[in-house]
Amino acid sequence: MSAASGGPPAAGDPAAQARRLIQPLLRVRQVREFTAEPVAAAELEALADAARWSGSSQNEQPWRFVLVRDPETLRRIAEAGTPQTRPLESAAAAIAIALPVEPSRAVSRAYDEGRAAERILAAAALLGLGAGITWIRSDVLARVRAALALPEDWMVRTIVAVGHPTEVARRPKSPPGQARRHRSEAVFRERWPSR
Repeated sequence: MSAASGGPPAAGDPAAQARRLIQPLLRVRQVREFTAEPVAAAELEALADAARWSGSSQNEQPWRFVLVRDPETLRRIAEAGTPQTRPLESAAAAIAIALPVEPSRAVSRAYDEGRAAERILAAAALLGLGAGITWIRSDVLARVRAALALPEDWMVRTIVAVGHPTEVARRPKSPPGQARRHRSEAVFRERWPSR
């Protein structure tokens, strides 16, 4: 089966080497359950650097990253925002992506935030860790802001839970080749296909 048909490239296929090089990115997954094993301080710092080096609109680097290792703080945030914060119940650490409150920049800030969050997930996978994006709803923002001691003119909407995935979390949720839409349904060349 060739890459054009939606499957892995066949041996000798010119796309095979490119596919092998990006394979680590294709294996990045959302992890929601973690073991009790701690995350090394050096690993958490490396994840923060990966986030810090994310691109941003006009290179403004609007975010600040709050590294959280205190189990009580993690559980307090998890409790405040359940079910969206459930991964924080078992996470060994987390990285909160703080942004200035700027309603006029909401779209570009959300874009910057998403880029940083995805980069943390990819970096965690490269380190052999798992990571999962949690969402802070507006109705619990005040409680989370207090838990993280954020100033009133800063907010957090995304907190990335980090840890060592449980065996259950490591198991694929879909059979091989079925986790994504078939390539023919998702990738078009030059223009949208005619119906």
